[in-house]
Amino acid sequence: MSMGTSEVALQVLSGAVPRLLTSDKCFGNVDSTYPSRFHSKCTKKRTLKYMNLLRCSSMLHSHIGPKQLKRLGCGVFGDTAVNKLQLQSCKCQQADSLSGLAAEDGNGTWFVDSAKKLNLNGVTNAANILEFENVQQFEREKKGLTSNGVVGTGRDTVHKASVDSIEDEAWDLLRDSMVYYCGSPIGTIAANDPTSSNVLNYDQVFIRDFIPSGIAFLLKGEYDIVRNFILHTLQLQSWEKTMDCHSPGQGLMPASFKVRTVPLDGNDSATEEVLDPDFGEAAIGRVAPVDSGLWWIILLRAYGKSSGDLSVQERVDVQTGIKMILRLCLADGFDMFPTLLVTDGSCMIDRRMGIHGHPLEIQALFYSALLCAREMLAPEDGSADLIRALNNRLVALSFHIREYYWIDMRKLNEIYRYKTEEYSYDAVNKFNIYPDQISPWLVEWMPNKGGYLIGNLQPAHMDFRFFSLGNLWSVVSSLATTDQSHAILDLIDAKWADLVADMPFKICYPALEGQEWQIITGSDPKNTPWSYHNAGSWPTLLWQLTVACIKMNRPEIAARAVQVAERRLLRDKWPEYYDTKRARFIGKQACLFQTWSIAGYLVAKLLLADPSAAKILITEEDSDLVNAFSCMISANPRRKRGRRDSKQTYIV
Repeated sequence: MSMGTSEVALQVLSGAVPRLLTSDKCFGNVDSTYPSRFHSKCTKKRTLKYMNLLRCSSMLHSHIGPKQLKRLGCGVFGDTAVNKLQLQSCKCQQADSLSGLAAEDGNGTWFVDSAKKLNLNGVTNAANILEFENVQQFEREKKGLTSNGVVGTGRDTVHKASVDSIEDEAWDLLRDSMVYYCGSPIGTIAANDPTSSNVLNYDQVFIRDFIPSGIAFLLKGEYDIVRNFILHTLQLQSWEKTMDCHSPGQGLMPASFKVRTVPLDGNDSATEEVLDPDFGEAAIGRVAPVDSGLWWIILLRAYGKSSGDLSVQERVDVQTGIKMILRLCLADGFDMFPTLLVTDGSCMIDRRMGIHGHPLEIQALFYSALLCAREMLAPEDGSADLIRALNNRLVALSFHIREYYWIDMRKLNEIYRYKTEEYSYDAVNKFNIYPDQISPWLVEWMPNKGGYLIGNLQPAHMDFRFFSLGNLWSVVSSLATTDQSHAILDLIDAKWADLVADMPFKICYPALEGQEWQIITGSDPKNTPWSYHNAGSWPTLLWQLTVACIKMNRPEIAARAVQVAERRLLRDKWPEYYDTKRARFIGKQACLFQTWSIAGYLVAKLLLADPSAAKILITEEDSDLVNAFSCMISANPRRKRGRRDSKQTYIV
């Protein structure tokens, strides 16, 4: 290999050569075949970038026929509610075929366009891709590295350089996953795995998956992509959504959306970009995403706090969107509990895992979204009833979760001694829980110091599994008390070998096995024991762990977890999840280069470097809620029954 070629390769590996990343209009279509799946791109012919651009112009459609694709075009949003019959779409005329954009050998423009030629471990099996093995070996010798780790007296310096290279790699991959809509960044796709031929819906922008990406961009001061995401998904909220002649309530946010390029009616040579949302009618299992709207509200508040731009949340259409989500969540029903009643698979665990009912994850996000919404809602006469209902629900929900979901050694012993079949307003065992439900694993697993919020509570049923996201976000949102929050982190510290082990963080613990797995999951081949949602390990949970630890002033716990993750994430190509009890294997069906694994790591690193930045996500309990909660404790029918003279009525 010539010296000139070596120098070029070293510049690429060190990030000296800028990425080929365009923001030109209509160039961000995710349906297009990317010329490169990786961040290492180099060009000597700058004009190649402009050879295959699409010219984009706007056209206002005043009517949509019944047989047209349900879609929303790009446009500038006003301060009025969206009109489904008036959409702006981007009309793109194709100048030249995008297929002309290809790699060149020799001295021309070059980049890597196939996993067969390169992977991010630095191993290549293509002789004409600058011999990366030799280059990286040269780099190792130059920096004093070996394949087994760091050697020499400059251990700390070299380790820092290694960590910095991981972060640089992660940022390049995150930016490579960005989706453009009429020239503007609008989100990040779920995974950008060039080794997978069956992408399913991983090439779409998921609401929940984009949250860590959005937070990462906010912490970097890159606000446009988050603003665009918030406003475009808001317009999708009003879109028609029907499955088998039935439509869900207004206010439902989509699970995901995809940017599609479709032919323009009546013009074979022109195309337009459209947003194609999925509200669950195309998802596996056909489950509506309950958490999407809740995450959207949380991200909206974070955007305002981070950027200082409160004009977005003050817009009429955004205020209307917040109210629609709240009305959908606060609607009256048959349920006796203040918790949200949902079906299985309606959140991050989007497959059958026995979480139907009142799963903790939904309740924690619900509580957090209520607090965020109350902070952002503009005071006006039309919102008085909604704000009153919101405040009542906040108090009732916090009381219910803290009182009935909490478990530690003392509470476990209390349940062990429960009497059943109590018919009384003063019953101790309110939900008729049978002591035999306490599993042998829990008796041995519960530490003397520490506790957690159980996964679910229904009549005669307590799901004792530890669900990570629900517990961590209960800490972040102050749904758990201060003592409970510290106890949750104490349990994580005590059970490190179970919840972190070789890769953070277990999505739940323990796994469903044997007949229990067969009955509850329906023998789901993807959710086998210690895999995927059934106690698999998910690197994306690093960022929620970090926020929770920072809130409780215990960042050293998150720092330990990040150090564990850094040993493998880059080498393993940023998998979606890990399998086995100790997370030793990459998940058997895990996508590589999973965007929220990348973003979760970056957010954790950014927050540990600047813990004060976590305030954009943290919600503190205010004095009014504390006082109201104290009133509910004293008014609890378990202690005293009868009407109290109070200015406000709180429903348990």
